[in-house]
Amino acid sequence: MLTFHFTNADIARVRVASRPDPMWELLLSLHLVRGEDGAVVFGPWKRQVRSRLSAAVHMLFDLAPPRGYSADFLTPAHGRDGLEAGLEGLLSTPRRVLRRDIRRLAAAQRPGTWLRSLAEGDLHTLRRLDRTLRGYFAIALRPHWSRVRTAFDRDRALRMQAVTDGGVEGMLATLHPDLRWRSNLLTMASACDRDIHLDGRGLLLLPSFFCWRAPITLRDPGLPPVIVHPIAHDLGWAQPDTGLLRDPREALRTLLGRTRADLLAALTTGGASTGELARRLVVSPASVSHHTAALRESGLIVTRRRGPAVHHSATPLGEALVDGRRGIPPVMSG
Repeated sequence: MLTFHFTNADIARVRVASRPDPMWELLLSLHLVRGEDGAVVFGPWKRQVRSRLSAAVHMLFDLAPPRGYSADFLTPAHGRDGLEAGLEGLLSTPRRVLRRDIRRLAAAQRPGTWLRSLAEGDLHTLRRLDRTLRGYFAIALRPHWSRVRTAFDRDRALRMQAVTDGGVEGMLATLHPDLRWRSNLLTMASACDRDIHLDGRGLLLLPSFFCWRAPITLRDPGLPPVIVHPIAHDLGWAQPDTGLLRDPREALRTLLGRTRADLLAALTTGGASTGELARRLVVSPASVSHHTAALRESGLIVTRRRGPAVHHSATPLGEALVDGRRGIPPVMSG
């Protein structure tokens, strides 16, 4: 049993994430794609993704086994700001943290040569990990990101309504059957007994599309406290006719042009600056500015200034255009 100890200050600092975290979704989807859990909701998705994975994905499986501990550094807090920010946070993980997390993994499995190199912060190995994570995300998650966001927003609205009806404590008491709230203590079913003292840091609640059945948290109590919990799904969201068997961006490229379509798709997984988009798409900043102006005028993205830079993000209309699919009634996993 895990027990989270709240002060009154912690209760006041409980918050629900404003958007899905691609790093957590990536990690939890790795758990699902290897196992047999969630066959009704995730079965078609798993079959389709497995058929497209390369051998390189096994390095991700080494870091995220379907049972037991997964490396905490795979889900940096930076992931709340989108995929690019999350990957940058991962690549800047201190060597002592890499060593600690891989040592914990080694308690359950014999680490291969590449894991030992990663533990030493080898730059080539880190870049290889970055490429593999990006490749997996493009195959398994990006085609469905708008669906992930829709389900996330639906769950977040439920949590906000619970706060309105019963306050933060009422929301915590009804969050998930595996969570129990009583007298400033939140307990969570777990294979081990551990106490986590929030000590004024508060708690982030993160609804997750690929979290299945049970809530999950980080192993290291010193990291920003978070509970990731399952949400309802649209049954049939990844049936073969929903477009994952072919690249769903091809039709969008025909409509908008390759660069403009790829730019819009990139913004559905988190906002980015003009410079970041230029680096990701390997085009000039002037080209990005030209294309973002057209997308903005079409209502597909919004642009806001942050200090000296501008920050672009997809609108709900832009996300729907990238996804282009409809759901049927949701099913709750938990």
